[in-house]
Amino acid sequence: MASKFFPAIPRVGRQLFHQIPKSQCRPFSAGPQRYSDTLAVHRNKPSNNPSIPFKFSEQNMKLVDEILKRYPPQYKKGAVMPLLDLGQRQHGYTSISVMNEVARILEMPPMRVYEVATFYTMYNREPVGKYFVQLCTTTPCQLGGCGSTKILEAIQEHLGITAGHTTEDGLFTFIEVECLGACVNAPMVQINDDYYEDLTPESIKTLLTALKESATAAESGKEVKVPAPGPLSGRHTCENSAGLTNLQNPVWDPETMMRKDGALDQQA
Repeated sequence: MASKFFPAIPRVGRQLFHQIPKSQCRPFSAGPQRYSDTLAVHRNKPSNNPSIPFKFSEQNMKLVDEILKRYPPQYKKGAVMPLLDLGQRQHGYTSISVMNEVARILEMPPMRVYEVATFYTMYNREPVGKYFVQLCTTTPCQLGGCGSTKILEAIQEHLGITAGHTTEDGLFTFIEVECLGACVNAPMVQINDDYYEDLTPESIKTLLTALKESATAAESGKEVKVPAPGPLSGRHTCENSAGLTNLQNPVWDPETMMRKDGALDQQA
């Protein structure tokens, strides 16, 4: 009814409302600092800026050619992840120059490469130590064995650093990570490409000591025995505490388990 008696008032009010100037300033946020923001930000540094040249070595260029053969020419951009990994292995970390070189080889905008490198945490965009220690602190490792908290404390005590830092000698970088998929052998840690499982505070300290001694002994030509990757508790794989209880007999053999040519014809 009001619109019939005063039909112009609502329209005039809307017009006046749209004429009111609006603020163009963004409000400040008082929220806590999010350290994960650094994953998507690059700041030029003396050791990491686009003016530092990077080229794949001759040996790695052969690997680049092999990788590119896996993709049709029109889809070679799909090789961005393996090429970034190869560049990181050669350079030590995924610098901005590594990303730019990958973009040049794959003929794709550098920003597309930056998006991949900043999304996946497997690409280290800052230098890391010779031994990159990644401790799983997700729920299964928190509950399995002695618990990852004790392993965390043992590593920090032994190396003298907290998670997210590198030792002064540059040998170890230590971080906490999410599940690494070895829950049945918890607690566990990944060091470079190797998994070390069924850890205790004593065994992780022994492992770190052996790695440090092997790094220093290599300079003098000596050899130091480092524990083999896998369970450090004596288990072979992930069998229970009573040992292997199934899949023992018969031993699986492709020759006996697979049908031979003509077997179906003989049965018919």
